[in-house]
Amino acid sequence: QVRLVESGGGLVQAGDSLRLSCAASGRTFSGYNMGWFRQAPGKERDFVSAISWSGRRTNYAESVKGRFTIDRDNAKNTVYLQMNSLKPEDTAVYYCAADSIRNRVALITSRAAYADWGQGTQVTVSS
Repeated sequence: QVRLVESGGGLVQAGDSLRLSCAASGRTFSGYNMGWFRQAPGKERDFVSAISWSGRRTNYAESVKGRFTIDRDNAKNTVYLQMNSLKPEDTAVYYCAADSIRNRVALITSRAAYADWGQGTQVTVSS
């Protein structure tokens, strides 16, 4: 099991940027794909982005492509989500998650593939 702690959320205006961080502790971090999800009030928790355990491959939801960038630093056991050109519809609680299978080849967008979750960090974008 891995413990995940997100940080970096806040209240910003439309067009601003934020960088979320997710620090991992516990089991080996570097061997697992990592994902970011978000949940707006009254809605499902949706996939945002994922990165492979090596950091070489990434995947994004269509709604954030070209605006968000995921990366990771395995030496620091941390995954990041750089969010640019934020929109009010990006307002949500953002969660990072660790894949349940070590060295999985595919980048999964389903919540079911992720075994460990952080507590979330609130991102609010005002218009």
